[in-house]
Order: sequence, then structure tokens, then C-alpha cells
Amino acid sequence: MPDSRSISAAFPGRPVPADLAVFDVALDPEGPVFSAGPDESVLDAALRQGVPLPYGCRNGACGACRARILDGKVHFPDEAELRGLTERETRAGWTLLCQARASSDLRIASLAEGAGPAVRTLPARVASRTRLAHDVMELRLELPPTERLQYRAGQYVDILLRDGRRRAFSLANCPADDAHLVLHIRHVPGGAFSGQVFETLGERALLRLQGPLGSFHLRTDSDRPAVFLAGGTGFAPIKAIIENALLAPLRREMHLYWGVRTERDLYLPDLPREWANAHSRLHFVPVLSEPDPGWTGRTGLVHEAILADFPDLAGHEVYASGPPPMVSAAREIFPELGLDLEHLHFDSFDYAYETGHDG
Repeated sequence: MPDSRSISAAFPGRPVPADLAVFDVALDPEGPVFSAGPDESVLDAALRQGVPLPYGCRNGACGACRARILDGKVHFPDEAELRGLTERETRAGWTLLCQARASSDLRIASLAEGAGPAVRTLPARVASRTRLAHDVMELRLELPPTERLQYRAGQYVDILLRDGRRRAFSLANCPADDAHLVLHIRHVPGGAFSGQVFETLGERALLRLQGPLGSFHLRTDSDRPAVFLAGGTGFAPIKAIIENALLAPLRREMHLYWGVRTERDLYLPDLPREWANAHSRLHFVPVLSEPDPGWTGRTGLVHEAILADFPDLAGHEVYASGPPPMVSAAREIFPELGLDLEHLHFDSFDYAYETGHDG
């Protein structure tokens, strides 16, 4: 594509046709600069030129590619989906790089923490299936003997189905324990893959996966108290993050709130209690929305328990993982309590979307 500057130099005073314009996109601070045309997404332009940026669904639903525009303007195609942004984030200058097209030179603050591990497509065999609860299955996958998947705790993989669809599942084990890849799969009625896991998938079955994906991981350059908000199997990536953090001396406060319907839905109830007993800086609060008779713990919606305990979230980081309504509530309400949007990280399990989580 011709450079708009060369066209302007050759024909001074003549406007540059939009379909020939090329704009510079700079990642702040001190990141690489790449070019982007007005007819391609900023994400596509970056990946085309070998600039690694975080992304997930690539259809505007998950929010993994969100970034804040510091200078410049973007536009969107008529069919663009922006489900992965809240109105507050849009007003604050955030955009989704998988949907945004450059209208000028851009300077953006990406949420990427370094390049991260390379995305790969690999075969994997089912090593074991273990039922953790009435509707949650632990699936352990083994890669070929000569392979290991490098990933950040909190990231996910896509299972590539034979009909071309894909289903996303968070990795529940930390990278230091990567002999197997562990997934916590909730049985979704009519789920294209979760149904197979619960009904027909046998040990040694061969699957294909792609990953690691997503930008949900602990920011290690921060010492802010971390508040983890997990809903259902949203516990899986947070489990990996916490286990990874516990490998080093724990200097920051960590508060884990795990919300489920009933007590039986706490499918690994003893594990977070063991963490809390062993580490005075780690605190665990289970929350039931439909409490069982005799339950003496916290009740209601899990994000409301955080609101009650943290009326001021300024100076904190929040990591939210689980059902879209829970994540959306956190993204709408927590900034009103002083939480900086740059310190709100999330992984929304969008079951309904073709590229979303299936369990």
C-alpha cells in the first residue's frame, strides 16, 4: 500500500485518498511502531507485521484486545461489534483493537505486558477425566513428549472442533506444573464440546488446541492489593494465577471471592482454604447466591460482597473471571469506587458466542 506521506510529497495540496492512506501506530511507552491502513483492524495490521498484541475472540466480544487511545482517531466498520467495551471505557478513550480502524496516526497504551509466549497449534491427548462436581469435569491433556506449551497463568486455549468451530477454556494449572494442561469444564446444555466431555470423550482421544490466548494474567510489576472475583468455573484461571504467585514469597495482599449458587458448586472448596491457612496475606471468601440450609457464610451476589468489604477500591487491582453478567457488573460498578480502569482485568466466559467459553 503506498504511503500517504509519499503521495502528499509528490502532489502537494492534493488530499490523500482514504483507501491509500497509511498511518503510524505507536505503542506507548517505547513500544514498536507499525503501519495500519484505514481498511484493516489495528490488530490485524500489528499481527501482519509481526507485532504481538493480546487478543482472544477477534469479534469484539471478549475485550482481550482492549487498549486506550492516547492520541489520534479510529473508526469502525458498519458491522463492528463492541460487546467487549463498556460505555464508561468508551468515554475514557478505550477501544477494541480487533475492531478499530485507524483514521489518523495513533498512539495507544496497550495492556500487553511484553510480547508473551507465541500462539501455537498443537495436538493433545486426553490423559484423564475427573468429575469435580455434578456439572464440572477436570480434563487433563497431554502434549506430544517433545512439546510443552509456554503460557502465562490465567491464559486460555481454544479447542479446535472438527467442524471448524472452537471452544475456549482457561488453563487451571500454573505454568510451573505443565506436564499436563488442566481444564475445568462446566457442562453447558447443548454445548458443542462440553457435552462430548461428559458423555462420549474417552481417554487417549486426540484433540487439537491453539494457544495460549488472552491477556488475563497477574501484573507482576505491581504491589497493589489484588482482589480476585471468580464466578463458577471462572475459578480456573484464578487458581492458576494464585498458585503461580505462591511460588514466590507473597508480599502483596490477595483477596479471593468465589461466587456460586449452592455449596456443592464450590467444586474445590478445600484448596483455597489451604492457601489461606498457609499464607496470612491471602484471604478466601466463598459466596452463595442460593444458600443451603445451615450455610453460615456470605450470601448474595459475589460482586456485592466485594462492594461491602471494599467501599474504596482506589489503589487496588481487580481480576474478574466468570459469567458475563458478573464481569459486566464489576466493570460498571467498581470504577465508581475509585478503581482505575487500567487496574481492572477480566476474562468473561461468553458461552453464547461462537468463539466464547463453552464451559
